[in-house]
Amino acid sequence: MNWNFQDRELDLSQRGLIMGILNVTPDSFSDGGQFLDTEAAVAHACELIEEGADIIDIGGESTRPGADEVPEDVEIARTLPVIRGILERYPEALLSIDTSKSAVALVACEAGVQIINDVTGLTGDPEMIEAVQQTGAGVVIMHMRGKPRTMQQNPEYDDVVGEVRDFLQQQLERAEAAGIRREQVVLDPGIGFGKTLEHNLELLRRLPALETLGCPLLLGVSRKSFIGKVLGTDDLESRFWPTVALTSHARERGVRIFRVHDVQANREALRMTEAILHGVA
Repeated sequence: MNWNFQDRELDLSQRGLIMGILNVTPDSFSDGGQFLDTEAAVAHACELIEEGADIIDIGGESTRPGADEVPEDVEIARTLPVIRGILERYPEALLSIDTSKSAVALVACEAGVQIINDVTGLTGDPEMIEAVQQTGAGVVIMHMRGKPRTMQQNPEYDDVVGEVRDFLQQQLERAEAAGIRREQVVLDPGIGFGKTLEHNLELLRRLPALETLGCPLLLGVSRKSFIGKVLGTDDLESRFWPTVALTSHARERGVRIFRVHDVQANREALRMTEAILHGVA
């Protein structure tokens, strides 16, 4: 299983990837405001790279439940200096832009970003498919029910796994019809995006049903509120080890890319799990 885009050929058959989260926003649920300053954001990205992050995912708009939309010029102003700063220090760094706006994606890719991570699954901006095709970037197609501002207002499914799978397959086919190669695409079930606790747990339980779509899977569960609901606490620190446990669990069930805040511990869990699965040191 490979992820190929631009000049990158990533072999995911035995070794998965860690995507480090870098939110340059004032209101993200876990680290909002910590890295709004460009210098602090670049320094944190460098720390994540030193800890072993394979990808840095840079976002200038919060997608937490209830979040307001951000104008594209604000999103660009937040992310572009950070992109440039990271690449000045690590020219070979693999960067992702976490955006649903084609204009932001195009500016980011022009600056050196090679992956577009779209939480709307290519539905939020009608020009996004063209942006992916034009840049040749890798693309993460994620499932989300509704928009961040409203997505947690009583989400309902008859069959959450089947409906998520159908959406991802439909968007994959749309992308291919527009000239995007299947090898460019990674799929994300969107844990926490328009889902209840029960929906999230069912998706995690049945991850192999999504692996059959034939693209690498990405999982983003780091520090999310459903973990707190299981544990019965709102303490963010208590979500650290459950996130690590979920990395190991999901790798066993076929996930290849893990979007996390805490890189080193999740990377070590990933490598240990892979050593058991494949004998990879």
